[in-house]
Amino acid sequence: MRHGRTLDTLPYVDLGDHARRALSPALSSTGLVDRITPPETVLSACNTYTGPKQLVSWPFNGHGTDGEPDEENGLVFTAERTAATTPTAPTPGPSGTQSEEPMRVQRIAAAVVVAGFAAAALTACSNSTSEGDSAGRTTVSWWTWDERQAASYKKCLPGFEKENPGITVKISQYAVDDYFTKLTAGFVSGAAPDAFQNSVPLLGAYAGQGQIMALDDLIKKTDYDLSIFDVGVDSWKYTDGKQYGIPLDWAGAAIYFNEDKVKEAGFTDDDIRTMTWNPDDGGTFDKIVAHLTVDENGKRGDEAGFDKNNVATYGIASLASGDFNGQTSWNSFVSTLGWRLGNTAAWPTKLAYDDPDFIKTLDYIRGLGDRGLMPKFGQFTVSGAEQMGSGSVAMVQGGTWDATSITKIPGVTVRVAPTVEGPKGRSVISNSNANNIFVGTKHVDETWKWVTYMGSEACQSVAGADATFLPSIGASLQVTVDAQKKEGLDISSFVDALNSGELWPAPPTANGQEITDTIQPLFEAYFSGERDNDVFPEMAQKSEAILAK
Repeated sequence: MRHGRTLDTLPYVDLGDHARRALSPALSSTGLVDRITPPETVLSACNTYTGPKQLVSWPFNGHGTDGEPDEENGLVFTAERTAATTPTAPTPGPSGTQSEEPMRVQRIAAAVVVAGFAAAALTACSNSTSEGDSAGRTTVSWWTWDERQAASYKKCLPGFEKENPGITVKISQYAVDDYFTKLTAGFVSGAAPDAFQNSVPLLGAYAGQGQIMALDDLIKKTDYDLSIFDVGVDSWKYTDGKQYGIPLDWAGAAIYFNEDKVKEAGFTDDDIRTMTWNPDDGGTFDKIVAHLTVDENGKRGDEAGFDKNNVATYGIASLASGDFNGQTSWNSFVSTLGWRLGNTAAWPTKLAYDDPDFIKTLDYIRGLGDRGLMPKFGQFTVSGAEQMGSGSVAMVQGGTWDATSITKIPGVTVRVAPTVEGPKGRSVISNSNANNIFVGTKHVDETWKWVTYMGSEACQSVAGADATFLPSIGASLQVTVDAQKKEGLDISSFVDALNSGELWPAPPTANGQEITDTIQPLFEAYFSGERDNDVFPEMAQKSEAILAK
């Protein structure tokens, strides 16, 4: 089945057969486009096209806005759905999104790549959304997908505008399902915001298409000190070695536990916070999960007569995941063995899915489901917070962004613990969002002032106090922890993770969307029992081929 976008009034330029031939291989290489009709029509931002509406056709397996107008950019989206890929349903959180947000962002990248190639053809014609007023003030536009962060960063506006009386900032928030579609449409029409929050998986697409600015000259010109950040800087370097993003936050994994169920099982909070693990016998983690598990007859998972097929409360929510980096599932286990996702810290050429330690770890995790100690893959369709609220699970390993929501479940006392300590200590993969500047902005200096103010201790300490995100600046993160402690929430383990060097950055990768679409069904086949360990060499081979494109 073919899927297309219908565009009522769309900027375009006739580049002729030569340009079409130049663009088509690049488009086809993404796996997203195999036809452009009419063949001589390519999108750009210079003229208005009023001819045939069906301009571009491509498979669209991700989220999108169906049949709703994008009035700012003059587009109407009518993409149909396809069952080729099953989308996840993440819960909101700062790293976009949510406990499965990185996957959602990668999936949405499909539309980004398509329109990006076309928009890149004539980026010089772009015209950003920044404005001026009759009083001579410049308005800088900034976008985010997170409504909580939008509210938090608005707290920085008084301080910024006091320091910069000639600049006004307009903050706009769009739901993640629409955010990247609108952003891409803005690249095409020239109506993209001056600056915007972005996620690492889209760095390669945007930088490669020339849609975002390399910031090195601005950094040098203003003596901006990147060393203020404790995490996130290197994740935003492109393959050309240049810096394209200014870090905003970081996110990792944490364990949330029902304190009452822990006490009923005879454990203390410290028992949970000091859990050890290894892939051979599971360490104290395995013993605790087993004893927290209770069947319908009241038998615990480590007692004789336990019925694994009729469980009332599982020791932990499912750790099975199709996410290619396993940020909130298996990664915090296997990385304690020294394993890393890529063969290099950035832009890897291989992903270590065939590593013996990886295979052994995944076998252990799948075994928890087989033993009845965690839900089987796909058994629950509701969030971990809902499972904990209903008493279905005693612990949930989720994102750090879940802290302020999962700990407020009515009638349940939920505490926060760090991830397990393995043979080589604790290890947490971290994803850092950042600010990018649109290459078409008309107000580079004013936009840079706002971006660098957001990346300052003054702003991060104000915006981050309510823990809608974890600041990339260590001093500001401590402010967040102290503020939350006054509210009764102890997230000191997050500071400990940062200060002790437990964090390691998720590597930016080429063709992240294609990797996601290829690897996810293989993970799902493994965790559902349809495939066995033979799937891992296949995952390694296929991901290597995709990275080489």
